[in-house]
Amino acid sequence: MNIYVSNLGYTVQDAELSQLFSGYGEVTSAKVIIDKMTNQSRGFGFVEMPDDAAAGTAIAELNGKTVEGRAIRVSEARPREEKPRNNRW
Repeated sequence: MNIYVSNLGYTVQDAELSQLFSGYGEVTSAKVIIDKMTNQSRGFGFVEMPDDAAAGTAIAELNGKTVEGRAIRVSEARPREEKPRNNRW
């Protein structure tokens, strides 16, 4: 299951995100999204867990948990919507 995590502290890194979820089961990937222009965290990320039951437990228990002074929001990620490209070139 792909999990969306928002309201992350700007110092949280991939390894910390993975460790947070690994207490609930196997984590196949954890990625904090970085702004390409500033090279700083955008305050959200994604975690991939192969076991849907473990992922559901992690979502239920971690949603609203305080991490680095911020209450994170955790939910199942929605499929990415394709945006129409603006090809003005």
